[in-house]
Amino acid sequence: MQQSEGKEKVVSFYDQFVEKQAKTGINSRHLSILDKVKKAGLQANHRILEVGCGIGTVSHLLATQVPQGKVLAVDISPESIEKAKVLWKDQKNLGFEVSDMSDFDKKGETFDFFVFPDVLEHIPVDQHFRLFQNIQKHSHADSVIFIHIPAPRYLQWMIDNEPEKLQVIDQPLDSGDLIKNITANGFYLERMETYDLFFEEKDYQYFVFRSAKPLRSSTPKSKWDVLKERLRIRLKYGLTK
Repeated sequence: MQQSEGKEKVVSFYDQFVEKQAKTGINSRHLSILDKVKKAGLQANHRILEVGCGIGTVSHLLATQVPQGKVLAVDISPESIEKAKVLWKDQKNLGFEVSDMSDFDKKGETFDFFVFPDVLEHIPVDQHFRLFQNIQKHSHADSVIFIHIPAPRYLQWMIDNEPEKLQVIDQPLDSGDLIKNITANGFYLERMETYDLFFEEKDYQYFVFRSAKPLRSSTPKSKWDVLKERLRIRLKYGLTK
C-alpha cells in the first residue's frame, strides 16, 4: 500500500509538471544529450527506447536522427504522454506509452539504444537493478545504454542550498552503485564523464554502456598511429629527449 501511494504521488507531481516542461522548450541540456548520444554511435536506422521522456522534447530530437529507425518513449505520467502525443504527432517514427518500466514487456522486441535523459535520479535506487534487468531482456549483442544525470556532488549542493528547485524525488547517484547494477545485467562501461553545462562546477555526468559480448579478436593499431600519439604527447609536455 505504501509503495502504491508513493507511486501515485510521483505520478501526480509529473502530471502537474507538464506545462513547465512545455514553457522550457528545447534547451542546452536537451541538445547536449542529443550530441552525446550521436557520438556514442547512434545510426539513422537504430531503434531507441527512451525512459522518462516527459513531454517528449529529447524524444523529438532523437527521432530526427533516426529517419529509418524508430523511437519509443515512455514515462510514468499519463498527462505528459498525452501532451507528447499532441506536440509530436507529425513524427511518424516516434511513439509514446505510459510505463514506469516495471511492467514494460515487448516480447521479442529489442532496441539498439536505451536513453535515460536525467531520469534515474528520480527513480528510487532500490528499483534500479530490476529496471536494468528489464532493459537487458530487450537488448541484443550490440545494444547501448546512454545515461545522463546531474553530477552527484552538484545535486547534493542543490539539496543543501536550493531544495525548492528539486523534483519530488531527486537523489545523488553513487557512480559505483550505478555501474554495478548495469554491469551485473550484461553491459560494460565504455565511457563516463563529468562535465560543466550550466555551471562551472561540473553539474552533469553521462555514461555510455555497451553489451558485454566477448571479444572475438584483437586488432593492433598501426605503428604509425601509435607513433603519432607518442609524438603528440612528447611535444605537448616538452619531452624532447
